Amino acid sequence: MYRVLGALALLSFAASAQKQPLTVNQMMKLARISDPQLSPDAQTVLFTVQTVDLERNSKPRQIYSIPVAGGSPHAITSQGNNERPRWMPDGKRVVFISSRGGSTQVWSMNPDGGEPKQLTDIPTEAGGVLVSPDAKYLVFQSSVYPECSLSGAYDADCNKKAIEAEGKSKVKARVYTSLLYRHWTEYQSQRRQHLLSMPLEGGPVKDLTPGNRDAPPFSLGGEDYAISPESNEVCYALNADTDLATSTNSDLYAVPIGGGESKKLTTNLAADNGPVYSPDGKYLAYRAQSRPGYESDRWRLVLLERATGKLNILTESLDRSVGSIVWSPDSKRVFFVSEDRGRHQLQMMPAAGGGQRIIVNGAVSVDDVQFSKDSKILIYTEQSGKAPAEIMKASSSGGPPQALTHLNDAVLADAGLQPLEEISVEGAEGAKVAAFVVKPPQFAADRKYPVLFLIHGGPQGAWGETWSYRWNPQVFAAAGYVVVMPNPRGSTGYGQKFTDEINADWGGRAFDDILAVVDHVAKQPWADPGRFAAAGGSYGGYMVNWLLGHTDKFRAFVSHAGVFDLRSMAGETEELWFPLWEFKGMPWQNPELYAKWSPSYFVDNFKTPTLVIHGEIDYRVPVGQGMQLFTSLQMQKVPSKLLLFPDEGHWVLKPLNSVLWYNSFLDWIGEWTKPAPPAAGGTDAK
Repeated sequence: MYRVLGALALLSFAASAQKQPLTVNQMMKLARISDPQLSPDAQTVLFTVQTVDLERNSKPRQIYSIPVAGGSPHAITSQGNNERPRWMPDGKRVVFISSRGGSTQVWSMNPDGGEPKQLTDIPTEAGGVLVSPDAKYLVFQSSVYPECSLSGAYDADCNKKAIEAEGKSKVKARVYTSLLYRHWTEYQSQRRQHLLSMPLEGGPVKDLTPGNRDAPPFSLGGEDYAISPESNEVCYALNADTDLATSTNSDLYAVPIGGGESKKLTTNLAADNGPVYSPDGKYLAYRAQSRPGYESDRWRLVLLERATGKLNILTESLDRSVGSIVWSPDSKRVFFVSEDRGRHQLQMMPAAGGGQRIIVNGAVSVDDVQFSKDSKILIYTEQSGKAPAEIMKASSSGGPPQALTHLNDAVLADAGLQPLEEISVEGAEGAKVAAFVVKPPQFAADRKYPVLFLIHGGPQGAWGETWSYRWNPQVFAAAGYVVVMPNPRGSTGYGQKFTDEINADWGGRAFDDILAVVDHVAKQPWADPGRFAAAGGSYGGYMVNWLLGHTDKFRAFVSHAGVFDLRSMAGETEELWFPLWEFKGMPWQNPELYAKWSPSYFVDNFKTPTLVIHGEIDYRVPVGQGMQLFTSLQMQKVPSKLLLFPDEGHWVLKPLNSVLWYNSFLDWIGEWTKPAPPAAGGTDAK
């Protein structure tokens, strides 16, 4: 087994005193590595690199290659956007997704990028490609018109005509007769995301999931479809419930790879997703929740014996959620990533059942795990709070893991990145509440610093050893703040009970937990309690709005995409299972609970200067929430500013918008937390 535990180390850097702080513009120079793919002969890793082009306000992606033995990576694509490399079983060709031909299609190429060949040419475009183990089929996703594949045959002419007709129509009105008519950043169109298959050597395209549903459904992470090792079927997730806005009940289905009738494999009333076949074809591993309607329920690792239908929940006794799953090549062990106290570690369990074993641990988060066919090499990505993702290699022969990629060394060499320090305080009801602290470069213990408290979203989420481009604590610390990131009640990775204790209690124990962290920090010799600020997004924005009406401990706030009025939020948002669970019904069913925890009921107490930020195509927390907050602040004569992004949703993703977001954020809290002028003959406050 891999001797990784206790041996992980980040890239070493020079002493922080010699480095320059990380600015948002420097951060934009980092290469964003993802999706490593180990070749069948275990000699090469292909991966995707996303870079930022500020001049064009874009984030192009290209495919890179690096030898497993080590060496310099090099780009093997350059035209258009290129991503999702997948090796052919013999390793002689690679299929991938590219926009080089003017539309996004499936292509193939040699492992060095030579001899590119376009494999699909469909009007609805293609993405998410997989290759069958027997190299005979491609399976990919496409957004199709359901009426153009009712029989299971993909009708290209029908789809093309529908696209043209929709584009030419001067009427842009939308008509709906059911909920979930908009989601995340898009209104529901006439098209649905389906899985298609096509013979690799050419032939008719089949719609594997015909009908008026997205299959697999929308997901923020993970992959909800897989091809069996026999290459004869595709397993996918689908929510077939009537009311999608109130249901989390996705199930797994299997369909012949050449098209045909789907067979339902699971009957659980909560969510099932992430199917992964064992290499020997005996089992299907997947993730499952047990409580219908609760999207933050604990994810369990389940094995389905394909021949008998027998189920075995391997992680029933593990009080942590299961993330991505991978099988050992001999099908005897299942490896999975789980979140624990701010880290994402790799664990292993025998397929026959038994105790789990930690394989990769430490002050890092790992994912994208792959094995060589002989199990001698392990490839994965690793990141932390002070280092973006890089590709790592571990060997069964022993020794510490090695970083294969060093694409960001030059940018980070002078960045003065600081480690995340962990503290623990006693929160509500005596619970232990963890928080991570990032100190400024060249931190001096005898100085007094302004402190920025970051409150995470979710509310079922967590801060920890992961790298963020949207809320990067290193950028905030480099601006001169001690950054404190509490994980109060509702946070994940501390046991399901800790997570559940925010349900129907949004401004209760979590509020007390956060203030316990604030009070602890206020006693530290380096903290200046007169220069405290707090910021958060989504639920973190909600908590900022709640703090506005319930404490005067802060000099400034930033509320990004924050929930302000719970009653109107329930009527505007799209995933209704969320308020139904969190507040035990809709506002007319449980008005007292909505009133109890709605920041809008405490506007009379608002006094703290607040920057309000919102995206106008945010349908998760609609922009009206931010507008109501800003109106309330202005009517109360509270110093406030509203920053709206017409082209952003819940997250600010466009490069130039992101730069503006960071600069506006830092300018605002700097305006209210800068040191007071020194007394006559005095020095800077210490």
